[in-house]
Amino acid sequence: MGLFYTGKGDKGTSQVGKKKIPKDSPILEALGDLDELNSLVGVTRSGFKDKQLQAKLKHVQEALFIIQARVAWIMFPEHTAKVLAKKRILELEQEIDAIEAKIQPGRGFIIPGENPIAAQLDYARAVSRRVERKIDTLHKKHPLPPEILAYMNRLSSYLYALARFEIFTSKIKESRPSYR
Repeated sequence: MGLFYTGKGDKGTSQVGKKKIPKDSPILEALGDLDELNSLVGVTRSGFKDKQLQAKLKHVQEALFIIQARVAWIMFPEHTAKVLAKKRILELEQEIDAIEAKIQPGRGFIIPGENPIAAQLDYARAVSRRVERKIDTLHKKHPLPPEILAYMNRLSSYLYALARFEIFTSKIKESRPSYR
């Protein structure tokens, strides 16, 4: 045993501090999904050449770490909880509004996959929606600050807007489902 594994989770529980938590607890489910989303945003960020977009996605990852810390706090209420600043939600809204003003998007569904980066952003958006649902489920048992719920809702919209902007700047036409 070393730093990469402990063997303590072999029986369906995770040891967090001195507490044993079932691996299927809503808290660990949400934390695992947040970790997956953060990793996926990192994969997407690594594909961008634009340093400004890389920085924006890294800023999203930092917010996800704050959310993860706040969700983990449910297990350790004796510690000080992390706070997600309301300005993070406003930043996402401003970014979304700026993209919308530039590209004048149409309504309706698109078929992802016309561009590798846009496809990764669409995938991150779909995972973000799943994480939002897990956070909402967790919130019903363990109330979380409204900023977390709002941020997760805006994040999926932001990722969608970034994907559409990537398509717009690459001058590719996206396909729409034919429903045939």
